[in-house]
Order: sequence, then C-alpha cells, then structure tokens
Amino acid sequence: MDERSFGNIRHEGDQALFGGHGTQAMKLRLGVPDKRPLSDFLPTLTIKAKDFAAELTSHNVQEKDLKGDRAITREHVDNNWEVRSMLLKRGVKPEDLPAAEDVEKVKRRLASEQKQVLRTTKKLKGKKEAGEAGSA
Repeated sequence: MDERSFGNIRHEGDQALFGGHGTQAMKLRLGVPDKRPLSDFLPTLTIKAKDFAAELTSHNVQEKDLKGDRAITREHVDNNWEVRSMLLKRGVKPEDLPAAEDVEKVKRRLASEQKQVLRTTKKLKGKKEAGEAGSA
C-alpha cells in the first residue's frame, strides 16, 4: 500500500466522520491553510475520534486479515461512521466543532515560555548565589 492509498483511506474516513465533508472541505470550513494538515487545527475531541476509528481499523485489518485498498477503506469508513454515530447520539456534530488553536502557534508559544522560565530561573539562581556569597 502506497502513500496515495493511505491518503485515500484517510479522505474516505474523514468524509464518514464529518458527515460527507472530506478533508479539503473541512480545511476550508475551519480556515486551515492548504499546505497545513487538518489535524493541526482540530479540537482534541475530533483528534481522539479520528484516532479511535484508525485504531479500530488497524485492529480489524489484523484480526480479519483484510487485504487491498477496497477492503481496508470500507473498514475504515465503517469505523468512522460508527464513531460519528456515537458522537451524534451524545449531541456532538464533528463538522460543527470549532477549530482549535494552530498546533504550530502553540509550539512556538511553549518554546518562548520555556525560554522565559529558564531566563527567570537563571536570574533567581544568580541572586541566590550572590546572597550566599555575601553572607559567608
């Protein structure tokens, strides 16, 4: 199975999970830039739903010894429909959930905050050492 096959399987699964809206349609709906992955903007609930459907597919491909794009795609679509059905029963419509904060922005913010914490820690450590040296 090649990258194109995996892409098609993911697309078909997205269509099932998002009520007929494929990956591109959801990217447009959520304002995701073309060159960025949809998953970088999905809320945690949607990521977990997609992950659960993918894990079910992976498990069943092994258990049922599924072979070929058609059989694996059907399995993945069925799993996404079932996950969608459960979410709808709980009042959640996956395609209507708002976009989450861009993962790349979160990474940059965390890196910046980490640098700030390190700078603050060094300053505090330097003050503490200076105070200890003065009391000796």
